[in-house]
Amino acid sequence: MLRRLVSLAMLGGLVTAFGVFGGAAASSASTPSGQVMYGNTTFIPSPTPPLPPGHFAGGGGTIEPAYDSANGALIFLQTPNNAHVHPPANNRNVAPLYLPVYPVGSGIDESSLNCTHAGGDNCPDHGPGVAAAAIFSPNPQVAAVYANGVLGHDHLAGIASSGGDFNVIWEPELVLFYSMQAAEQHITTLAQVNAVLAPGGGAILVKLPQLDFHCSVVSAAAYNRGTPAPIVFGP
Repeated sequence: MLRRLVSLAMLGGLVTAFGVFGGAAASSASTPSGQVMYGNTTFIPSPTPPLPPGHFAGGGGTIEPAYDSANGALIFLQTPNNAHVHPPANNRNVAPLYLPVYPVGSGIDESSLNCTHAGGDNCPDHGPGVAAAAIFSPNPQVAAVYANGVLGHDHLAGIASSGGDFNVIWEPELVLFYSMQAAEQHITTLAQVNAVLAPGGGAILVKLPQLDFHCSVVSAAAYNRGTPAPIVFGP
């Protein structure tokens, strides 16, 4: 999922080189973390880091954890490889996928995050790009919050069964903090997103409609059957 988000790391020459090594992507803690691969999927690292970016290939796809934005419950999102999304004619078939991005020093438990960054990205196709968007933000207040680096990020999705805004086409929307105090709260619901995005709430929203992608909700069992993706290192 979100494999094209890594292109964020290419915008405006914001990328630093990153390497790849094989290893378990899932956190050792009880909260699932990191992408897993299913089918005959493999991760293809960049032959000349940092460009072109690494990507998933094969007849399968990836699954990663997320939070139900209505209630903060843990869910799992599956994205098949090579699922092309054409620009939608209107917004009725697109739903937002919020990505709160946490800075180093926020005090958030890294093992509770859907994707970690500080010790290596366990979401290799988009983690470096998400981090680059925060660290190299043109907003000086945002860049200052991430001056010591990015801890990781989460995915918040609306689910139909809990009354959320759900669709199979998703628009990534980064929640970037301009206040370290606001970043000290682990955001797992839409109500919390709206609160930090309110005037003076401590965060801004960066919408990325050019990176719309396809995913669906699957079971924890499907995630647990997957093979952890390799870890990469980014900015």
